[in-house]
Amino acid sequence: MHDQEAQLRIAVPNKGALSEAAASLLLEAGYRQRTDRKDLRLFDEENGVEFFYLRPRDIAIYVGEGTLDLGITGRDLLLDSGAEAVEVKGLGFGRSRFRFAGRDGLRTVDELDGRRIATSYPGLLKRYLDERGVSARLVHLDGAVESSIGLGVADAIADVVETGTTLRKAGLAVFGDVILESEGVLIRRHGFDRGPAFDHFMKRIEGVRVARNYVMLDYDVPEAALEQASSLTPGLESPTVSPLSRQGWYAVRAMVPKTQVQGLMDQLWDAGARAILSTDIAACRI
Repeated sequence: MHDQEAQLRIAVPNKGALSEAAASLLLEAGYRQRTDRKDLRLFDEENGVEFFYLRPRDIAIYVGEGTLDLGITGRDLLLDSGAEAVEVKGLGFGRSRFRFAGRDGLRTVDELDGRRIATSYPGLLKRYLDERGVSARLVHLDGAVESSIGLGVADAIADVVETGTTLRKAGLAVFGDVILESEGVLIRRHGFDRGPAFDHFMKRIEGVRVARNYVMLDYDVPEAALEQASSLTPGLESPTVSPLSRQGWYAVRAMVPKTQVQGLMDQLWDAGARAILSTDIAACRI
């Protein structure tokens, strides 16, 4: 029992790459996370949120059944589950592609008609094949599907591909179009009341995303180069421009994409800007 009732009940992956990335995201957003991996739940009293640590494959089902409000899982797992949960937002981590792979000779999805396909995602794969009028026998395996062809269990596989190294070691090659572009996603139950607690949660999550992808850039620039420099760093709304005590000079501050900062610093220097500083952003609200 808790002295305070949770305003949000959120499912979090209990293991794997999604687990680590989700915990990092939530910590950066100011939420407590478990310190013992054996803990199955944690109540963050200060923020009024209760976290439940579940198998990634089960999260969509718990949320879809209305037991929990929100959850973090993979888009592939959400679609494979068939659960009545709704994707709210991609979270930018755990990116992968769901693809077909097989021995030399297979080139198109149509060639899979009447063949055996091994997969750990039968729900997702069946819908994909049905939409294209391909009738195949699905062989449901819990993992290591790349071994199924060599062992005579399947003629092709459909699986999550990150680097392709495991497939190449098994003598397999991808073919056909990408079945699904997947990543970690935030999901919600149907009929969920989007109140202030949800709005605050979303602002925090979005704030972390922005903070990870942007830096604050400060620089001094002479008036003659102010317009050119400002056009290089327009910021999210517009740059902050303040006059310096040195006549004819201005201080400029703007958020810029982290991946572009070094190039922008070069361009600003060439334009006449000086004292150019880049600062990481710990948190923000946009």
